[in-house]
Amino acid sequence: MNILVLGSGGREHTFAWKLAQSPLLTKLFVAPGNAGTAAIAENVAMSVNDFEAIGTFSIENNIEIVVVGPEDPLVNGIHDYFLNDEALKHIHVIGPQQEAAELEGSKEFAKEFMMRHNIPTAAYESFTKETVEAGCEFLTTLQSPYVLKADGLAAGKGVLIIKDLQEAQNSLREMLVEAKFGDASTKVVIEEFLDGIELSCFVLTDGKNYVTLPTAKDYKRIGEGDTGLNTGGMGAISPVPFADAEFMEKIETRVIKPTIEGFQKDNLPYKGFVFIGLIKVGNDPLVIEYNVRMGDPETEVVIPRLENDLVELFQAVGNQTLDTISLKIKEEAATTIMVVSGGYPEAYEKGKEITGIETIEDSIVFHAGTKLEGEKVVTNGGRVIAITSQATTYEAAIKKSYQNINKLHFDKMYYRKDIGFDL
Repeated sequence: MNILVLGSGGREHTFAWKLAQSPLLTKLFVAPGNAGTAAIAENVAMSVNDFEAIGTFSIENNIEIVVVGPEDPLVNGIHDYFLNDEALKHIHVIGPQQEAAELEGSKEFAKEFMMRHNIPTAAYESFTKETVEAGCEFLTTLQSPYVLKADGLAAGKGVLIIKDLQEAQNSLREMLVEAKFGDASTKVVIEEFLDGIELSCFVLTDGKNYVTLPTAKDYKRIGEGDTGLNTGGMGAISPVPFADAEFMEKIETRVIKPTIEGFQKDNLPYKGFVFIGLIKVGNDPLVIEYNVRMGDPETEVVIPRLENDLVELFQAVGNQTLDTISLKIKEEAATTIMVVSGGYPEAYEKGKEITGIETIEDSIVFHAGTKLEGEKVVTNGGRVIAITSQATTYEAAIKKSYQNINKLHFDKMYYRKDIGFDL
């Protein structure tokens, strides 16, 4: 069977790495891909949002499954584009249709969904440019710190957590009036701050049935001790040590089941991954956000722990037969450390030659922001490479990743040296 993966990051390289192990796979394509995917699949120079080109390519190459990595094409309706075309509608698209993708496309939509289905989450209000002063007034009714979220997609950078009231009010005006995050912040959701420890839960659903994948925890801040600016993620671990059986049971009954049932009640067509961002407050799980695809770098620790054939899983999603699959998860812990370009998440340079990749042993190298220049692998993004390791404990796995990172080199290379510090 021929499969097309859309995207160019660490998540997509991880999917490709796992799909390539399946005896059911005939040919694997990744669009646009990176230097890592080029070694195990055929990279195709196509934008993830060029639906026409993707459709044409899928017909010409007898594609049977399209795996959508990033959120943009889902929110823009790629699944609907395939369903509405006679020649494409038989192809299984892994990712929800546009209406359901609003769970990530709009923070307000997600909040209203949670309220409707009694899914535990923080209290909130939404504001626009016209009601900005009412928003500033609402902030005075909350305890510090203040949580401001751009309603739309802001590449993981649209959430501000601010301690000072005056600064929070000024930031709200910047977001709404000065369009700090462009169209993403034409509406802003203000939430009560929840004090606890975060984790991510991943579910794969065919719209009726679902399987719960391993939990993970990622580290968003650029600086050690979780300081500095938010990034797309500097590392991750799986499983999460504090998510014991009792806590997982609460997640299942209070969050996952009502979410999947909510899709059916609201008639939201959903075939794909549901990424549930959670916070453990006391001993209770509350939902911070939904994403409609796998997380990055969480994919780099969740997928390597999966023993099932990923092609088989995706086929079951397409055919709505996920209830016939039983998940097999490796007991071993997995950790990933992200190596990034100097200056990230602000201005950084590209095109730096990366050396030492071939010397890495007993860890998996997942490429994120890389590309090939002739024979050379060079940097092509902020987050460059993820080094994933597995061991009986997450401490041992982390140690292995760090030992291997020491063999890598590129100009101005940076990584956090404290992943897992808070556990």
